Amino acid sequence: MAIQYYQNLSDDVKGIFKLDTPNTSYVIGVVDEEKFLGHIYYGQRLNDYHLAHVLRIQEGPFVPSKNNRDRVSFLDSFPMEYPAGGLGDYRESCIGIETKGGNMGLALNYVSHKIIPGKPELCGLPSSFGKEDACNSLEILCEDPHTGFRAALLYTVFEDVDMITRSVRLINDGKEELFVTKVFSSCLDMDNHDFEAISLHGSWARERHIQKVPVSHGKLSIESIRGESSHQDHPFMALASKGTDQEHGEVYAMHFVYSGNFKVSAQSDQFDQIRMVMGIHPEGFKWKLMPGEEFQAPEVVMTYSSEGLGRMTRSFHDFYRNHLIRGEYKDKKRPILINNWEATYFEFDTDKLIAIAKQASELGIEMLVMDDGWFGNRCDDNRALGDWTVNEEKLRGGLKYLVDEVNKLGMKFGIWFEPEMISPDSDLCRAHPDWAIAIPGKEGSLCRNQYVLDLTRREVLDHTYESVAKILRSANIEYVKWDMNRQLSDIGSAFLPPEQMGELYHRYVLAVYELQRRMMEEFPYLLLENCSGGGARFDPGMLYYSPQIWCSDDTDAIERLIIQEGTAMIYPLSTIGAHVSDCPNHTVGRTTPFKTRGHVALAGTFGYELDVTKIPEEDREMIPEQVAMYHKYNDLVREGDYYRLASYHENHFYDCYGVVSKDQKEALYTFVQVLNRPNHHSRRIYFKGLDPDKRYRIEGEEEVYSGDVLMKAGYLIRNMWGDYKSRLIHLMEA
Repeated sequence: MAIQYYQNLSDDVKGIFKLDTPNTSYVIGVVDEEKFLGHIYYGQRLNDYHLAHVLRIQEGPFVPSKNNRDRVSFLDSFPMEYPAGGLGDYRESCIGIETKGGNMGLALNYVSHKIIPGKPELCGLPSSFGKEDACNSLEILCEDPHTGFRAALLYTVFEDVDMITRSVRLINDGKEELFVTKVFSSCLDMDNHDFEAISLHGSWARERHIQKVPVSHGKLSIESIRGESSHQDHPFMALASKGTDQEHGEVYAMHFVYSGNFKVSAQSDQFDQIRMVMGIHPEGFKWKLMPGEEFQAPEVVMTYSSEGLGRMTRSFHDFYRNHLIRGEYKDKKRPILINNWEATYFEFDTDKLIAIAKQASELGIEMLVMDDGWFGNRCDDNRALGDWTVNEEKLRGGLKYLVDEVNKLGMKFGIWFEPEMISPDSDLCRAHPDWAIAIPGKEGSLCRNQYVLDLTRREVLDHTYESVAKILRSANIEYVKWDMNRQLSDIGSAFLPPEQMGELYHRYVLAVYELQRRMMEEFPYLLLENCSGGGARFDPGMLYYSPQIWCSDDTDAIERLIIQEGTAMIYPLSTIGAHVSDCPNHTVGRTTPFKTRGHVALAGTFGYELDVTKIPEEDREMIPEQVAMYHKYNDLVREGDYYRLASYHENHFYDCYGVVSKDQKEALYTFVQVLNRPNHHSRRIYFKGLDPDKRYRIEGEEEVYSGDVLMKAGYLIRNMWGDYKSRLIHLMEA
């Protein structure tokens, strides 16, 4: 059984919970007469459960029942499973409340537990899933006896992958209203093994660059207060032992299934213990909880690897493919699309789009996506957001006519929306100026000359949904690109009462989830691709609704090597929106070979972002080859195990990564030479993930190699002259 409970292991340890994944164990203890909940162990799987001695409660201050004069010392050093604040634990707390009388101290101790087959859904929130035979859940109920405040800690253990998910449900079981001022979903207390913190940082057009920094005394925080997970930081952190690489070292990782403000921090204390916590950012958060009401916090996905970052990566990939992504395209090849944004920007009409579609269809491209500029008086990005009516001066004959003509060419049709936004210059804003998020009486701050709709208001949410749905009902639309091009600011609502204004950030995220849930329920055949100015809302919360997310507005193949490396460290390649675009690249001005652009985009969803009627003939002639390449390799790319062989981000010269089929009979490695070094020999690449006992033939070569030789002695990449060159190396079992 994956979850077991053992009682009365010692005088001080009243019970132990042991949670086992295939290769890891997670152990929690119930301690002392007061039933403190303590973290005991997380690491390689254990056969034994006798771990009471690990807690160090026979040292120092002892437990409060034996040494109450030093209660604060106990609270400030005991490894808490879900720490509260205000009573003597001075490290980062996970929960904060404010009572009607203004008191903030809180103690949450064990009351009861239950083991549940399968995994409960989280009300209103995206979360992982699993059948009863695939996972089991543990709910531990904790209570503060002074206030009647309760927290139900939920853990789910999966049978097929080394993942444990955690979330928290808060319950006001008292007689008075109170305010939740802070709620994190996960905490990990343990010794600091000279850890480095690995995180993903960036900005627009350079999202999710990998950063490694030592964890020293004090606190290291990764966070967003932008109303979204953001370009700048990502709701992920891993603690890795010093010297960890792709194959060696210990890694503890957390990832937040949420699309709004977040905080993850690692803090090393005076005893060289480390506490890592993750949850909703407390800044701007204050949730009113009446007697009998509950609040559900989002989910954290946790994993431990004793085999370096590569094992962590493959665990995340398998978990998200099998337990988070849903719907029509969960395990399905995506159509190759061409998006007209970089081809035309706002300058297009029906004839232009049909011309692109006609040429694209002849080359094997399978879907036309009409991007921004098709609605209202949207002739530039200064107007008309919110006016979701077809501009028939551009689309003569209407949207259905265009869609039908594209369908006649054998192509699917997709469309762009930015439903969460409103332009000051729009019919919607003139009719409902109070529908934007704004501080009453204060002129709002513009970004891209637009405001954010207050989706926490039911009439705004319903209007927004119907505006999108009526377009989708009007024609055979099979794909939606859902964009969000600015962050939240000027946090205020004409709807929420003053004492609940601190709920707006979270209510906004819940509203976005409701919109996308409703859309996918009404249009289950849709391929939904989320986007936020590129990759500002690339997070597991969005992945629950859309099987792919636009990775970055920067489509330059060389910049994408770094962006896609960081993204693929935790996300399956099938989720990474990646296109071949025109050159010079519209973001950085670089010119790269069309072949290299195709190879880099193959490590993603694959598509085109260009005017196929205007590109050089030699590039156009290469598209059918790239289309064939996609169809040949996509099942492997989408389903295979990912291995990182070399990092351009680290070595500054070349990049190499690969995917290997689950049965290890086939592999595809991509090598990109970014900068050619003069007077240099061939590159030696050491393949990973192969079966050492199998023999492989490399496509285009006669010789047969053993997996053992290819992984240990390596393979030479020859004749790669010039910058920005690339090569695919395809292996099949001989």
